[in-house]
Amino acid sequence: MTMPAVLLLLVFAYVPIAGNVVAWQDYSPFLGIADSQWVGWYNFQRLFVNAAFWHAVGNTLLITAFQLVFFFPIPIAMALLLNSVMTPRVRTTIQSIVYLPHFFSWVIVVTVFQQLFGGAGFVAQRLADLGYDGFDLMTNPDTFLVLITMQSVWKDAGWGMIIFLAALSTIDPALYEASVVDGADRWRRIWHITLPALRPVIILLLILRLGDALTVGFEQLILQRGAVGVDASEVLDTFVYYQGVINGDWSFAAAAGLLKGIVSLVLVVGANKLAHVFGEAGVYKRA
Repeated sequence: MTMPAVLLLLVFAYVPIAGNVVAWQDYSPFLGIADSQWVGWYNFQRLFVNAAFWHAVGNTLLITAFQLVFFFPIPIAMALLLNSVMTPRVRTTIQSIVYLPHFFSWVIVVTVFQQLFGGAGFVAQRLADLGYDGFDLMTNPDTFLVLITMQSVWKDAGWGMIIFLAALSTIDPALYEASVVDGADRWRRIWHITLPALRPVIILLLILRLGDALTVGFEQLILQRGAVGVDASEVLDTFVYYQGVINGDWSFAAAAGLLKGIVSLVLVVGANKLAHVFGEAGVYKRA
């Protein structure tokens, strides 16, 4: 039953890895890989002295760090709050509402925010009624980091909450009952029972997030690139896209993408080993 999925993964995820060889070529799609000229490490040398590349790296790391602090804890908090709701019907209704935006495309998400926070949006109109003009969050590069984090929270926080709710469902209710008998209040029960039960899942998702640190929302950013400018929105994925697909510098873009993948792999392996040091299973563990 799993063979079709395995074949799809093999054909579309693993076989294309061989195409990274163009990073060592002056690749031309008209000549193909076999006939393109080999240039060695020239594309990587160009990459390390390219100011636009390092600007994209800086933006990528800034967005990742900001969202790690202001986005990652939100699904955990939402799961804890929802888990405290005793009525199953209310819990199911809230859960369905908050994870529904996950199924919206980024085009819809950006459109909704445009209608709310754009220059002619709902908030701007209400502020204009109060005598304040010129509000346009969608075109302000200084607040773009906050804007894309708000969009990510609205779209994906509810979906991430499901993972933590699943982890919470495995906690033995007898532990809470015993803690109540011992006089523990709600906060002590969260600190000594709930959070330790969530710790393996939190560490696992943190490791995966570190491996994805150099990959931030391509569609989300490219849709808003024209509104806020390249300086605020350029990340590694958009850099690779514009260098390779738009400018036709395929080998240079391949070198940037390959370097990103290698760094992401190192981050995952390093974070996983660190998790083993602290006694956690991490993503994988040797038998």
